[in-house]
Amino acid sequence: MAKKSKTTSGGDDALPPGQRAASGYLRGLQNYGDPDFSVYLRRAFARSMGYSMDELQRPVIGIANTYSRFNPCHRHFPELVEATKRGIQSAGGLAMEFPTISVHESTLAPNSMKFRNLMAMDSEEMIRAQPMDAVVLMGGCDKTVPAQLMGAASAGKPAIQLIGGPQMTGRYREHRVGACTDCRKFWVEYRAGGMSKPEIEEAEGRLVTTAGTCAVMGTASTMAAIAEALGMTLPGTAAIPAVHADRLRAAEATGAAAVRLAASKLTPDKIITQKSLDNATRVLLALGGSTNGVVHLAAIAGRLGLSLDLHRFNELSDTTPVLAAVKPVGNEFYMEDFYAAGGIGAVLRELKPLLHLDCMTVAGETLGDRLTADEALWVDRRVIKTAADPIEPEGGLVALFGTLAPDGAIIKRSAATPELFEKTGRAVVFTGLDDMNARVDDPDLDVTADDFLVLQNVGPASPAAMPEAGFLPIPKKLLRAGVKDMVRMSDARMSGTAYGTIILHIAPESHIGGPLALVRTGDMIRLSVKERRLDLLVDEAELAERRAVWAKEARPLPERGYDRLFRENVLQAPKGADFGFLVPKARST
Repeated sequence: MAKKSKTTSGGDDALPPGQRAASGYLRGLQNYGDPDFSVYLRRAFARSMGYSMDELQRPVIGIANTYSRFNPCHRHFPELVEATKRGIQSAGGLAMEFPTISVHESTLAPNSMKFRNLMAMDSEEMIRAQPMDAVVLMGGCDKTVPAQLMGAASAGKPAIQLIGGPQMTGRYREHRVGACTDCRKFWVEYRAGGMSKPEIEEAEGRLVTTAGTCAVMGTASTMAAIAEALGMTLPGTAAIPAVHADRLRAAEATGAAAVRLAASKLTPDKIITQKSLDNATRVLLALGGSTNGVVHLAAIAGRLGLSLDLHRFNELSDTTPVLAAVKPVGNEFYMEDFYAAGGIGAVLRELKPLLHLDCMTVAGETLGDRLTADEALWVDRRVIKTAADPIEPEGGLVALFGTLAPDGAIIKRSAATPELFEKTGRAVVFTGLDDMNARVDDPDLDVTADDFLVLQNVGPASPAAMPEAGFLPIPKKLLRAGVKDMVRMSDARMSGTAYGTIILHIAPESHIGGPLALVRTGDMIRLSVKERRLDLLVDEAELAERRAVWAKEARPLPERGYDRLFRENVLQAPKGADFGFLVPKARST
């Protein structure tokens, strides 16, 4: 009788069913009441894909692929997947690619933030339910990286993040340009009458010329930096441009690292700790990164029972210098310059005395080990400053508190106008996006440059679902009079590519009855960045009357579907705007 080939049969049949299912392609078997039948059925379908029994005994590495034709930032992912597979196979693993939801800011309505939690749930359940020993998380565009980190943290399997990378810059006439800070700059100029329609259309075709995420330190690059600072990516991989050959080499190395990670059992909860959250917060502050990073980092922390306390956030901000001169902080450099200048590693080395160096990373080494190994690397000091000679001595973001924001609000001071930091102004209130769209450019609008523009009903639980509408447009009549900035505030978010003296994430939000809901045009509001205060200067008796009127107004929930699930369960911005039922009890480590 011929001996059976290893490529057609064999395996671990001699092991008890529980051990057979412990790892690899036979982990997490369905229960049909007959464990051996479960093995038999899974192998039968595996064979239909042409896998040999030798391959099925290798560590299985899932690749969570967020490629989508609706996501232009991820159009290079098929090539990245192949490079990742090479790395997995070279290290002895079996690569198993699978799709998840993919979200992109410009192609999702009402906004991509609403679907971050849905993507996180999709990622978590597919990582947990499918037979993989570790997972490579392929993300890039704004909400994909936090969604994957949230999901992986909850799933509890070894995971490593692979960033898609930023775009390279393009050219519009004599200007070097990149999405999307320059998008906003040109649009403001167009609204002010400084560009014609043919000119703005010509610029439109030059702003996004390669695959990848926004070419500036927007939300996508901020979240990539946070992922590296947390220890969830390979060192030095966060800022590599999407179309750079180094990005493919990073994908291959990430695949190989995932195989090692599977053997180590190093799960996200051992990497994302209160200490590594402090490290990531300092990097966010040193970059003058996106305000969205605060919400996403809070959500990632919450999945592990940890906290991003905004008072602690201010303590870190007070002692963290701004080091990266990358748009929208500064006017010259882009992410490709940041990568060439030394990337996140250079920033971490400048922050080294402030960091927790004992934090573990997916590379299997501590942060201290990593920084010791690369301490002699060259840095372009035009782009990444030293801690001794920073752009600003304090962090780029600050949390505000006060009678208008009892639970906190965020301002990106590194992209704002310092002359507006200590100011009292008259509120000009818009009750929602439709109201703002209808009136902001009305020539008869009663508004001056010294007023504070206030937008209500755009927070997480509102029908608008916390869009990037916090970059309130300056009224055209003020733009044409030469006004470049004014104080603007809301419970919405702002793109990380935006700039200006803009207060965001005001909590509690107006839609659930926070003080912001009670503001009326003509009220006086006091802003003090120095004191970390945002106060509504209206007496309590008047506010009580307004609150009673507000409480009588109807706010019906959607009848069905994800829209209702979202509105009923979303937490406020300081808690990361995650769903309450996905957040465990707090832990202290």
